[in-house]
Amino acid sequence: MVAALLGPALVLVAAFVVAPVGYALWLSLTNKTLTGFGAQTPKFVGLANYRQLLTSGDFGHSLRLTAEFIVFSAILGQFLLGLLAALLLTQTGIRLKGVFGGAILLPMVVPEVVASLAWASMLAPGTLGTLNRGFATVGVDPVSWLQRYPMAAIIIVNTWRGIAFAMIMFQAAIEGISREVLEAARIDGAGVWQVLRHVTLPLIRGPVFLFLLLTTITTSSVFGLVYFLTQGGPGQQTQVTSIYIYQHSFRFFQLGLGSAASVILLGIVLVLGVTYVRLARVEV
Repeated sequence: MVAALLGPALVLVAAFVVAPVGYALWLSLTNKTLTGFGAQTPKFVGLANYRQLLTSGDFGHSLRLTAEFIVFSAILGQFLLGLLAALLLTQTGIRLKGVFGGAILLPMVVPEVVASLAWASMLAPGTLGTLNRGFATVGVDPVSWLQRYPMAAIIIVNTWRGIAFAMIMFQAAIEGISREVLEAARIDGAGVWQVLRHVTLPLIRGPVFLFLLLTTITTSSVFGLVYFLTQGGPGQQTQVTSIYIYQHSFRFFQLGLGSAASVILLGIVLVLGVTYVRLARVEV
């Protein structure tokens, strides 16, 4: 009975998770390319691709940018703003909560490509950009936002898109806390900050680390947003690992090297995932 119930799910996991990961791992050990002799008759090269990546300054740079992107847009930006939005929506007596919640949910339902192109239009240089035209009305000179502040731009846009998911998770968790517990803390003289720090956050510890796990996974693999805004530039200022993998796999046709980079990124995310689970004290 159990096998019959789990069978279809296991088949799907094997087909869409295990098989692609296994194929990527095999490719990472070869000199597979999209063109030339390596495309038809790839050769086994062992750990050569991994040695090349681990001694490459460009790959190390992309990992540092990915870490910065995750920390500032996901762990700090989405977490803090999503928690703040959830706290506001769970308070009584606040007017227009539905409008506020709907406005935050809107970026989540907009396709990534559409959102990226909209922000690219708004941040375009000169008077082409919506933001610069607005500043021009008050006498502020136009700024090339995506050229001068590219990393800050993709962090802000990714934060904007991810707040809704954080808000939904934290709002559900906060609403699950017993009102009696919160009232008892207030009766004992706890202020707003003390209730948040010593009551609310400890009681939603599991959802918090689950969110951090999920947002780390999704942010580490963000591609479309960065590609349509900056394409990894100017130079290599926003060449996060997903862009690095794309460029080496499909622009330089080095599928083996790109697969090795993917496997390394997967390994890092797995380590972070295990760390989050241990911190949350969730049994898997």
